[in-house]
Amino acid sequence: MEIRVLKYFLAVAREGSITGAANSLHLTQPTLTRQLQDLEKELKQKLLIRGKYKVTLTPEGMMLRKRAEEIVDMVEKTEAEFQSISDTVSGDIYIGGGESDCMKYIAEVIKDIQADYPEIKFHLHSGNAEDVTEKLDRGLLDFGVLIQPVDLAKYDNITLPGKDVWGVVMRKDSPLATKDFVELDDLYGLPLINSRQAMRKTASKNEFIEWFQGEFESLNTVATINLVYNAAIMVKAGIGYAITLDKLVDVSEKSELCFRPLKPKLESSLDIVWKKYQVFSPAAALFLNKLKEKFSS
Repeated sequence: MEIRVLKYFLAVAREGSITGAANSLHLTQPTLTRQLQDLEKELKQKLLIRGKYKVTLTPEGMMLRKRAEEIVDMVEKTEAEFQSISDTVSGDIYIGGGESDCMKYIAEVIKDIQADYPEIKFHLHSGNAEDVTEKLDRGLLDFGVLIQPVDLAKYDNITLPGKDVWGVVMRKDSPLATKDFVELDDLYGLPLINSRQAMRKTASKNEFIEWFQGEFESLNTVATINLVYNAAIMVKAGIGYAITLDKLVDVSEKSELCFRPLKPKLESSLDIVWKKYQVFSPAAALFLNKLKEKFSS
């Protein structure tokens, strides 16, 4: 497979038509059609269903689209890294991370670097730990910011200062909103919305699960989430109570929602991680050195 042809295929998937893709690629329609047919022959799979007005992907086509996006992203990232090797430090840095107020520490380093190296560009990807580590392992991200609990065995890491506080986001008209904090006994019988990452039992030590003193499975988890924005919508709709981190949901005076911390207090640390034995571009190496200067003890 040629990268050029994969880009052609992605253009067709994006445009939903061969004519539209040909126009965007500045190719003739017969040329593009022939390239796609050759790709199907090479893979021995039908990739496209050609309708009268629209082209749709077969299941095999959808699989190729995901792989092609990853391949093209990796190629473009590699090209950018080599283009950045010069006396002037430039290039792109790719960082993934979950939702956390502690991302402000990463923002401080980015601001400092951009002041001195304006040709370095940063690209942030939001996702849970599973999403971020998958992209790290595939080489699509240089760094990941992971909220505990998470298994760090495969990565080098720096623990960031500050901790996130766990609590419950609820409607202000909830009976529980009259309390200053939420205890385990308060949660029995309530419809709960929980983080899939926090619920995972694969980490060697999961302080989130331990807080529930072996009672987590007996609680009523009605929904799970990977990022908190959708959880806030469900809480507003009256679906349940979201157990999540502080400072991620609007709980201002005008909001319908409020946050109450757990008691005993439960906190999570954050780590910025990267693959062991990673070979960095000059820009990414500079970023890592700045992180070590600022946060390593």
